[in-house]
Amino acid sequence: MVKAIAKYIRMAPNKVRRVLNQIRGRSYQDALMILEFLPYDAGGPVWQVVHSVAANAKNNYNLDKKNLIIDEVYADEGPRLKRIRPRAQDRAFARWKPTCHITVVVKSIN
Repeated sequence: MVKAIAKYIRMAPNKVRRVLNQIRGRSYQDALMILEFLPYDAGGPVWQVVHSVAANAKNNYNLDKKNLIIDEVYADEGPRLKRIRPRAQDRAFARWKPTCHITVVVKSIN
């Protein structure tokens, strides 16, 4: 089992999970094809992590990319960045900008 993690991605984890549910259990090539044509912005960072885990499998473990299956994918919540939004009458409202950590684990079917 080979793993890759992308940390501190500036997206809400629930929006990333919507994309991850589409590729869970699929082959590496099917996952890349699905991610290529999804209309969500979260498809870009997820595509990078899937591509990275396949490169890890090939270079570090000598596995063939064609035999890889996505075993686990999940998005954990990262730290939230606190930003201030100016409002009327010299007030300020806090805004929380979420981040997430995307983890992809693949296994070989041999």
